[in-house]
Amino acid sequence: MDSKHIKLFCSLTEDCLDILKKAVDMFQLSARSYYRIIKLARTIADLEDVDVILSQHVAEALQYRPRSNNVF
Repeated sequence: MDSKHIKLFCSLTEDCLDILKKAVDMFQLSARSYYRIIKLARTIADLEDVDVILSQHVAEALQYRPRSNNVF
């Protein structure tokens, strides 16, 4: 799914966008990670048989984000 399809099939509420904006700032997410989280949130919503991506779907998708274990 490219960004055009994401915009078409994965519409986000203002609450979802707020959570994503905070996550981008806090975790320094790339654009690729941003879209990956949206796609995962869409999958979570589909598994719950919900047509709209809700803030809890975005929050759950963020929990599955791989974490870097770089120690300097």
